[in-house]
Amino acid sequence: MPKVPRFDAGLRAFFAYRDLGMKEASGGSIGANVIRAVPGTHAEPHWHWHEVTFQMVFILKGWVRFEYEDAGEVLLRPGDCVYQAPRVRHRELAHSDDLKLIEITAPAEFETHAGE
Repeated sequence: MPKVPRFDAGLRAFFAYRDLGMKEASGGSIGANVIRAVPGTHAEPHWHWHEVTFQMVFILKGWVRFEYEDAGEVLLRPGDCVYQAPRVRHRELAHSDDLKLIEITAPAEFETHAGE
């Protein structure tokens, strides 16, 4: 019987996270997660920024709408990819219940700061 992927709680309560093993493989320098929406929960659009040197999001399923301080609102659908520049203030405005994405960060663990 195939192993069912494990999704855990993480940075945002409205998302579940599946670690892809890059943190361990890279000694913490890279993180990679599949992130999916928790159906029935919604984004809490608070401005914030991350203490990262690299952050990329690739949409697998569904849609998500972000707002970036430097670019305004961006709607991402399956196949879309966005590079979030280090320390850019952003917030998630909304997402579909079936949202699934891949996020890659450097480093794997990072601080998130309120950005109001």
